[in-house]
Amino acid sequence: MSMDRVPDRNALISPSQPGENQADYRQRLKLLEAESLERRQQELDEQCSPFKTPADRIRIWERLHQLSLPRVSDHRLVSVIAANTGLSVEEVQAEQRARAAARHLAPAV
Repeated sequence: MSMDRVPDRNALISPSQPGENQADYRQRLKLLEAESLERRQQELDEQCSPFKTPADRIRIWERLHQLSLPRVSDHRLVSVIAANTGLSVEEVQAEQRARAAARHLAPAV
């Protein structure tokens, strides 16, 4: 599964631009950090949005945490994912079953 990486704090740190003074540099870094925090909060809101499907919410959770949905139905992360996404444990387990079925039906390469 391909997961988009969440930008980490170190990715925000960039060298100063030519002709940029210290105050402008600090202001630019502050703005970049604020934008990053806002994006993170939007993604956190989306992972429990009732307008997203359970599969979408789980994919958002996976991307944010850089973890895959466990394949074992009684894995301890199943309840964590359910709590973080606003889904029931049964809904998360239904997504596990759907993914298992898709893996089973996919032709071997």
